[in-house]
Amino acid sequence: MKIPDAGAVPSSDAPAPGRRERKRRQVHDKLYEAAVGLFVAQGFEATTMEEIADTADVARATVFNHFSQKVGFLEEWGARRRSRVAAILGQEHAEDLPVGERLRRYLREMGELNVASRAETTVLMGASARFGRLLQDPSLEIELTKIAEEGQRRGEIRPEVAADQAGTLLAACYFSTVLRWIREEPPPFDLTGRLDAALDIILLGILTSTSP
Repeated sequence: MKIPDAGAVPSSDAPAPGRRERKRRQVHDKLYEAAVGLFVAQGFEATTMEEIADTADVARATVFNHFSQKVGFLEEWGARRRSRVAAILGQEHAEDLPVGERLRRYLREMGELNVASRAETTVLMGASARFGRLLQDPSLEIELTKIAEEGQRRGEIRPEVAADQAGTLLAACYFSTVLRWIREEPPPFDLTGRLDAALDIILLGILTSTSP
């Protein structure tokens, strides 16, 4: 089941949520924060839905009303991070940047979130790779594809490039880089720097201009 992006920033013209909806969101956030705290403290596998309910001080059934499976917390973790980056870039009007710089800003913000919360990233992204749909979930691909499509409309990306394939390549590059980064302690390399370098390879290619 697709988990709603509770971290999304509501539209400015959206109606204010009613009291019941506000209460539901408060419980949802409380459950999410309890789960993430437990995952970091004792691991994803070791944490039960009962423990999440106890930590959030709600009935066990309430957890399942919001998250039908434990992996739902992992999906929401990823969704909230993407929403946070989108909000940051929206405030900076990143949509006005050239497509290469816009992609760089997006990946850099994602990387900086990981660096700022390395313990959380190590546990939750590792669990997402093992138990969730990290490499099958198209959400990040879709976001990056939208940026590539906008670049094509502006004439900044060659028209023969498949924008969806570019989005898939960029997302795969991001995930593989972060997964390598979380495997060792201390961090084996500068994450944002490595993401920058990987993006350069994608944008510029690997062949010299004189290569056949």
